[in-house]
Amino acid sequence: MTDPATPVPLPENLSVNLPDALRDRATALDAADPLAGYRDRFAPSDGLVAYLDGNSLGRPLAATRERLASFVDGPWAARLIRSWDEGWMDAPTELGDTLGRVVLGAAPGQTVVADSTTVLLYKLARAAVDARPGRRVIVADTENFPTDRFVLQGIAAERGLELRWITPDAESGVTPEDVAAAVGQDTALVLLSHVAYKSGYVADLPAITRIVHDAGALVLWDLCHSAGSVPLDLDADGVDIAVGCTYKYLNGGPGSPAFAYLAAGLQDEVRQPVQGWMGAADPFAMGAEYEPAAGIRQLISGTPPVIGMLPMRDMLALIEEAGMPAVREKSLALTGFATEIADEYLAGVRVSSPRDPQRRGSHIMLDHPDFKRVVAAAWERGVVPDFRPPQGLRVGLSPLSTSFTEVANGLWLIRDLVG
Repeated sequence: MTDPATPVPLPENLSVNLPDALRDRATALDAADPLAGYRDRFAPSDGLVAYLDGNSLGRPLAATRERLASFVDGPWAARLIRSWDEGWMDAPTELGDTLGRVVLGAAPGQTVVADSTTVLLYKLARAAVDARPGRRVIVADTENFPTDRFVLQGIAAERGLELRWITPDAESGVTPEDVAAAVGQDTALVLLSHVAYKSGYVADLPAITRIVHDAGALVLWDLCHSAGSVPLDLDADGVDIAVGCTYKYLNGGPGSPAFAYLAAGLQDEVRQPVQGWMGAADPFAMGAEYEPAAGIRQLISGTPPVIGMLPMRDMLALIEEAGMPAVREKSLALTGFATEIADEYLAGVRVSSPRDPQRRGSHIMLDHPDFKRVVAAAWERGVVPDFRPPQGLRVGLSPLSTSFTEVANGLWLIRDLVG
C-alpha cells in the first residue's frame, strides 16, 4: 500500500496549486486516516484529479475485475445451466442476508436483491397500501427524489388514493413534527428518504417510524443515499419496509440490482403485485395458478440478475472488513472537511447541507448561480462532482475510496472555476 500521506497523483498537464495551509491540513488528515489504505483496493481512473460523485456511482474495486472474468470461465462456461442449482437460484436471498448483516441491521430472511429501485418501490408501496384497506392517504414529501414521487403518483391514480404532500425546509429535511402533522387515521403509507438526495439531511428514522406506527400506517424508507455510508438498524428501529439501490456506496456498478427489506412480521400480510414465476412457491411446477413463495422470496418476480450481483459482493466484504462505524466516522470527517473548505475558500458559495454532522449523510450540497457551467468545466479538468437544479453542486464522498487531499484538490479547482 502507498503512504497515505502522499498526495494523490495528478494527470499529466493538470495541477492544483493548493495554498500551503490547506495542503498541510489535507496531508495531515490523510496521514491520520485509519482507512486510507483501502483506497488502493479500487481500480485506478486515468485522468482523474478528484472524484466527488461517489453518491451517484461508486468506483469499481480491483477485485471485481477478476471476479467477473472468473465468473465467465467458471460458473457460466464450465457449469452452464447447472449453476442455477449450484447457487444462482438462492443468490437474491443469500446476498440479501449478507447485505442485511453488514449494512442494514437486519436479521436473515428479510432482505432480497432484485429488480431496480423504481420497480421495488412500486411493488412495496402498492403492497403496503393494499395491506391497509380503507385508508385512502399516502404521505410523501415534495423534496424527495423524482422516482419516489412519480411512483406514488401512479399508485395514487391507479388505486384512487390521495397524496398528501409534506413541503419540508430544503436544507433541514422532513422532521418528526412534519410527519406528525401529516398522518392520521386515514393514512395507509408514508414514504420518505432516510438521507435527502439534495441536502444530505439524515431524517430521524426511529422517531418518524414510531409516529407512523402510532397512526396505524406503514412506513417505507428509501435508503439509496444511506446504505453503505450511514449505519442502519432496521430491525431494532421497527422499520416496516425499505428499498435502496446498490450502485452508490455499495459499488455494485451501473445498473446493479436494488434491494428490498420486508420485516418478518409483515411477510404474511404484505403481498406484492408483480406475480412472476421466480416468486412462486414452486417455480418449476409450472402451475396454472400463482401461489407466492413463503417469506422474503415472494418479492422476486423475474429471473435474478446474477451477473449484476457480483461487484456488490466485493464491496460488502470491504465494508465488513472496515466496519460501518469506521466508515461513518470517515464520512463525517470528509464532509466536515469539505464544508470547512467551502466556508473558508469558496467565495459566493453557500453550503446548503446540515451543519450538525449527525444530521448529515455522506454528501454536501453547495449552491452558486453559475454551478451548471462550473460542473461541466470541472469534468473536463478531471474533477467530477454532479449538478442538481437549480444551482446545486453536490459533493459526494465515498469514505473507502476518497482521500482528504482529493477533496482539497477538487474543491480548489472548483474555486478557480467560480472565480
